[in-house]
Amino acid sequence: MSEARLRRAARETVSGLPREFWWLWTSTLVNRLGAFVATFMALYLTLDRGYSATYAGLVASLHGLGGVVSSLGGGVMADRLGRRPTLLIAQSATAGSVALLGFVHDPVAIAAVAFLVGMASNASRPAVQAMLADIVRPEDRVRAFSLNYWAINLGFAVSSMGAGFIAQYSYLAGFLIEAGMTLACAIVVFLKLPESRPTAMAKQAGEDDVRLGTVLRDGRYMAVVGLCFLVALVFQQGSVGLPVAMGRAGYSPADYGLAIAVNGFLIVALQIPVTRFIEHRDPRRLLVVSSVLAGYGFGLTAFAGSVGVFALTVCVWTLAEIVNAPTQTGLVVALSPVHGRGRYQGVYTLSWSVAALIAPLMSGAVIDRFGAEWLWGMCALVGTAAGVGYAVLMRGLPEERALAEEPGLAEGRAADADAPVAAAAGPEAHTPVPVPVPEP
Repeated sequence: MSEARLRRAARETVSGLPREFWWLWTSTLVNRLGAFVATFMALYLTLDRGYSATYAGLVASLHGLGGVVSSLGGGVMADRLGRRPTLLIAQSATAGSVALLGFVHDPVAIAAVAFLVGMASNASRPAVQAMLADIVRPEDRVRAFSLNYWAINLGFAVSSMGAGFIAQYSYLAGFLIEAGMTLACAIVVFLKLPESRPTAMAKQAGEDDVRLGTVLRDGRYMAVVGLCFLVALVFQQGSVGLPVAMGRAGYSPADYGLAIAVNGFLIVALQIPVTRFIEHRDPRRLLVVSSVLAGYGFGLTAFAGSVGVFALTVCVWTLAEIVNAPTQTGLVVALSPVHGRGRYQGVYTLSWSVAALIAPLMSGAVIDRFGAEWLWGMCALVGTAAGVGYAVLMRGLPEERALAEEPGLAEGRAADADAPVAAAAGPEAHTPVPVPVPEP
């Protein structure tokens, strides 16, 4: 009976989504299965090439800076050129630059190419998010974003283990494998994903009505972006503050690997069932609770005295991550006008890119000057501030339709309602007809 319930739950989780979504999901999974550079760049530079840790940190920062630059550029491209062309350009450029990175040896050249890799790889994110919003009905978006997030983490978990074995034999092979799999993603996009940009709606509303300045002047949206930045700053500590703090406390890299592995395993195991639980619940409460839970999950790290307790704190903030990621992305989509989703998603992506730049500097400075306990206390305060911010920002909105009736989105609601019809029809649905949305 329990097995029958499990099968039914699985069917309900994946049912009702257009086939274009599954092709985009497949592209995401393949892309993450081939991830190598971001995970093993520091080891490659220090162990294989013999550069200093300082130089490796500089290259990592340049890689992140490239992502900051392309967050906005990728969003503008997704609106102006379309989601599909943006994905093709970004993924092809990523494949070429990753392959090139494996062959360059000069330190200046390595730094420059790493910047290009960061810029190319991050440029596709606004287009992917906008494409998901284009083709999935509003009531299914939290589920769709959860499934996409699950694919990202499943692919990353597998690739991290595989890349470790590959690195023992050849770092160059790792770079070439990532380039090949990224190119495979571009081929999937080219063959299976028609353009999803709602062109009819864009022409009716005027494509030039939404510029980056428009996004930056959108007070409520920018407040959400600011809260996303605070939450991202907290979650980044799992990869920047936690390993440093555990190392200072005398724990080995293997101990950190064991503790942080809990994060990936829990996301893969719980993302889908938790999504079923939260799918139709009030997003306001979910964002408040998950932000506070993330802050205090990291805050509890101050009391950890063994690997088991560290792993337990990882469990707490991972649960917050599972709830927060799809809910927050759904909020961002709901606050974005249909004909400006690319730019809006680009600014949202920027919040995470900037957090990835600031978090290492912040955690290192705090730990060096005051100690790790202060860092974990700050995480608790930042998470609480984000939770209070969400509560205040979304106060007064109706529970279920709080996000569907935002000012300025009325022109996009009819398009969203008809989106599944166009998506189900396949590429033919993208001919110039009044129904604006198609694909992934």
